[in-house]
This record gives sequence, structure tokens and C-alpha cells, in this order.
Amino acid sequence: MISESQLNTLHNFTELLLKWFEKNRRDLPWRKKRDPYHILVSEIMLQQTKVDLVIPIYEEFLRRFPTIEVLAGASLEQVRLITDKLGYTRRSKFLFEIAKELSDRRKGVFPSSLDELLELKGIGRYTAGAILSFAFEKNDKNAAIVDVNVERVISRIFGTWRDERNAKFDRRMWAFAEEFIINGNVWTKNQAIMDLGAILCVSSNPRCYICPMNVLCKYYKQVVPKITPLDSFFE
Repeated sequence: MISESQLNTLHNFTELLLKWFEKNRRDLPWRKKRDPYHILVSEIMLQQTKVDLVIPIYEEFLRRFPTIEVLAGASLEQVRLITDKLGYTRRSKFLFEIAKELSDRRKGVFPSSLDELLELKGIGRYTAGAILSFAFEKNDKNAAIVDVNVERVISRIFGTWRDERNAKFDRRMWAFAEEFIINGNVWTKNQAIMDLGAILCVSSNPRCYICPMNVLCKYYKQVVPKITPLDSFFE
């Protein structure tokens, strides 16, 4: 599914990305922990919500519910008092039900395999991969992640941004994401590609001219010179 030339591009992209990440990484509170509970809370809160809005609610939530056992012993109404400040009210139910499930059936111990994580209601493939990557630092393809930022970066680098979003497209994105982490250093690689998508390779008005990955990027070579004057990137 991935050609030899694409593998070479991916290798070069990874080297450039990690160098960029060393100097430009975001300072986010959930990155200071390897606790799967903290990672779960952050990932559920970040769904459809901007990072700046999540940070104070995340910190308030963990002060009130510092462990999975404390959360499981609370009421759904108590959880909603905090999480509903972010909108998307289903997230409070997901967190509460996962806490009850883990507390009742697993004595508060998080599963560390993809299949077991996916059995928990509210945890999909991305969230499971994030927990495996950021909490357990698994060095295998199950720790791959594809969110909107990762998808945007991969599709622009490899020239698939115009492709129809269907099952075949999704499989290609996951194949690239799995190959990206295949040689280890999973935590850093996944954080780095998400930061690139959040800082430079954004959805509207991407900062292509100052992105060190532009030497490899098909989007930059094929699209950007036709639509964006150079000066607009430095306004």
C-alpha cells in the first residue's frame, strides 16, 4: 500500500519533524503525565474542542476527581458540573461510564491492549491509540493515531488531500500513521505530528512558507504557490 518512494519521504519527513518539534513543542499539562486516566480525560475533553478551552477544565476536573476510583464514586451530575462547560455533553457520560466499568470490573486498572480499550464505550480507534502511545508508550502499530490534524498533515505531504474521504482513504491514512511509528519513539513522534498540524499545517491559511517540511510536501509544491502570495504568511 505504501511505495518505496513514499517510505523514503516518510523517513525524511520524520527526521525534519522531530528536529522542528524539539524547539516548537507545546507545553500541555497532560504531556507531563503517563497516567492513562489523565490521558483519557484529556482526549475525551479535546474532542471537537480547542486546546486553550480544555486546559482549565482539565485541571479543574483532576482536582475534583484525581483518580479513576474517585470519579467512579461520584455521580453523573457532579461530573457534568465540570465537563458540560465545554459543551458536547456526551463526554461526561463517557468518562463516568468508563470509570464505573474500570472500577467495577478491573479494580481501576486500565487495559493496555487495543482490543480491550475498544471494548470501553466512548473509546474509539484514535483514543485507544492515544492511550497506548501517550500513557503506555507502546512501540507497535496499535499506538498509531489519526485525528484531523494527523490526517491533514499526511494527506498534504503525500498529495492525497483531494481524495474522496471513504474507507479506502481511511485505511491509507492509518497505514501511513502505523509506518510512521514503526521504529519506536512513539510518544514523541505522535505528539510532534499533532503539533505540526496544530501550529503550522492548520486547516485555513497554513504557514507553509515557514514549515521545514515544505521541501517534501506535495501540497506546498502543487497548491500554495498558485493561491498564496509570499507576503501573506508574514502579516
